[in-house]
Parts: sequence; structure tokens; C-alpha cells
Amino acid sequence: MMDEHEKSERANPARIEAEIADSFDEEFEMEMDDARLARLLDGHDRDGEAGLLDRQVYFKELFRLQRELIKLQDWVVNTKAKVVVIFEGRDAAGKGGVIKRITQRLNPRVVRVVALPAPSERERSQWYFQRYVPHLPAAGEVVLFDRSWYNRAGVERVMGFCTENDLEEFFRTVPEFEKMLVRSGITLIKYWFSISDDEQHLRFQMRIHDPIKQWKLSPMDLESRRRWEDYTKAKEAMLEHTHIPEARWWVVHADDKKRARLNCIQHLLSQIPYQDVPRAPVVLPERVHHPDYSRAPVPDDLYVPAIY
Repeated sequence: MMDEHEKSERANPARIEAEIADSFDEEFEMEMDDARLARLLDGHDRDGEAGLLDRQVYFKELFRLQRELIKLQDWVVNTKAKVVVIFEGRDAAGKGGVIKRITQRLNPRVVRVVALPAPSERERSQWYFQRYVPHLPAAGEVVLFDRSWYNRAGVERVMGFCTENDLEEFFRTVPEFEKMLVRSGITLIKYWFSISDDEQHLRFQMRIHDPIKQWKLSPMDLESRRRWEDYTKAKEAMLEHTHIPEARWWVVHADDKKRARLNCIQHLLSQIPYQDVPRAPVVLPERVHHPDYSRAPVPDDLYVPAIY
């Protein structure tokens, strides 16, 4: 009888092929213009016939949801709302992929991503939440935290970067901190991306063997793989202490990346009572022409060489 790990190893070739196809989809997705998307959704673009239906459904839903995100963005600006969305989860759980799809067609001046590096020595001496406060939204802004103050309940706890007293103080303080944010008018939404042991193993293997993605594997990521059970215990304690009515947690099943992206974006939209904001028609003004203006020639050595 094969154990679960052996079954996973035997299934890897098919999963690896699917992962490669997904990588191509991601590149296709990021470069796709609206005209090409329309052809695909109409069924007239037959590139990559195998699996076209699944991709067609995925892209159609993604584009529909991104149009709704644009409506949400307009509503946030118009109503001067303040929104914070926290994305937490295991390494390689797909948080970055969802954030990328949310922001792909939005205005970075309205919807911005915060992904802080490890704290400096000075920051370690500050009140724990102090380094996060300057990144909170002003009126008419949405902030997406790609990891957040919950580092203390996760990586800092598991890797021994904080003391037990630090952790206890965090669990005492964070519910009050988040209640203060909500009372100040911030809409706070918290997501935990959950993947299985086998799926994380596969994604790490893919990153190891893909030169384009190797940068995503830090020594901390590799150590997190070894400490899977410690992270599980930390996650359970975090949810127990910080799942409060004012700022509850939502768990995203993320073994299937495409479904996770769509489900998370759909849920995010459902959590905010946005409405269509009427827009005045855009009229392009006539270009002004001056008969006495003559454009100066541009020296050839200023141009980027036309290699392609």
C-alpha cells in the first residue's frame, strides 16, 4: 500500500503539467488586451484548444469581477470610504496571485499594496503596531496588506523572533486595535489562504525547478516547510484569539489557484455595499495647432535600438 506522500509523488507529472499551463495562463492573462479577451470569450480564439472551456470560464469570470472591482474603486473614491484587506496564509498559498488580479486593472493611487520587509532595529523598539499605522488608508483609499501585523502570530512566533510575553500582549492588544480601526470608519476584511501539505510541497518543488520563480523561495520559506505543524498550531491559536465580530476571519480554500482567486474576489465584493457611480460623458478636447510651431528633430542616438 502506498502512503499519501507516495501517491502525491506519483501524481506529480500531471500536476506539474497543469502548473506549467497555469504559468502560461498567468502570463497570457497579464498581457491580454481587451480585444483578444473578447475573441477568447466569444470562442473565436482557438489558441491552445486543449482545456479551452475551463480557461474560457475562468477568464470570463475574472474579467467580470475586475469590472466590478472598478465599480468598487469608483464608489470608494466617491464616498471617501476607507478599506483595509488583510491577506495571510502559508507560504506559496497564492496570496500574491489574488492581490495581483485585484489590482491588475485598478488605479494604484486608490488601491495600493503594502508588503513590509523585516523590521529594522529601530522598528523593533517601537510599539508593535506603529510601523503599520502610517500605511492605513485615508478617505477614498483601499489598502491591501500582503501579510500584516499578524506576522507576530505566525512567522515571529514559529521562528522565535518574539517572546511568549510579546505574543500574549499581541493577542490582548490586536482585538482592541482592530476595534479602534473599525470605529474610525475603516472597513476591515481578513483572509486566511489555506492549502494542503501536498499542495505546498508541490508548489515549492515548482519554484525550485523554475528559474523565473526561484526568487520567491527565501530561507524563511524553506524553513516554514520543515515546521508545517508548528505553523498549523500558530494558525489555530491566531484564529481562536482574533476572530472577533468586528473583524472576523474568512478562510479561502486555495489548493486550486484559479478558483481561489475568483472566490476571494467575489467574496470581497460582497463585503462592501458599493453601488454604481454615475459618470459624466468624457469628451476629448480638440488639439490646439499653432501654425508657427515646428517640431525639432530628435537625434538618432537618443532612441532605444529597434532590435525587435
